[in-house]
Amino acid sequence: MMQQIYPSVAHPFRYELNKDFQFAAAHYVPSELAGKCSRVHGHTYFVNLTIAGNELDQTGFLVDFSAVKKLIHDRFDHTLLNEHAAFFSDEDPARFPTTEIVAKTIGELIQAYLDQTENKPKCVQVFLRETPTSYVVYRPFAGGAYDR
Repeated sequence: MMQQIYPSVAHPFRYELNKDFQFAAAHYVPSELAGKCSRVHGHTYFVNLTIAGNELDQTGFLVDFSAVKKLIHDRFDHTLLNEHAAFFSDEDPARFPTTEIVAKTIGELIQAYLDQTENKPKCVQVFLRETPTSYVVYRPFAGGAYDR
């Protein structure tokens, strides 16, 4: 895993957890406008999740590191992202598996999991590196719209 300093996100919470992990996956962007990216190709995606909250759970964790990693890694590692029809579509440009949409999808999956926990922390940032020189930062609560 490459050591990285990630952009930080301002938030009103007491605790902040960051989790790094990676997964290998292939994808293509189903548009002629995507150039070479319209052909099937693969990446080793590097992910950094920033999760924040005010309350710890009954074990003293904000969230279990391994649970959030498994949620994404076990689902997407060594797969063709386009085949995950619940998340991505070859017909709808808003659901093409671009790095931006993959980062948003990761954020939504993580938040759905967090919403089921007792202490309900928030996923405040997803940093997704697709190549050594390209990454996306997705912030689900841009503008500070935290509901807790």
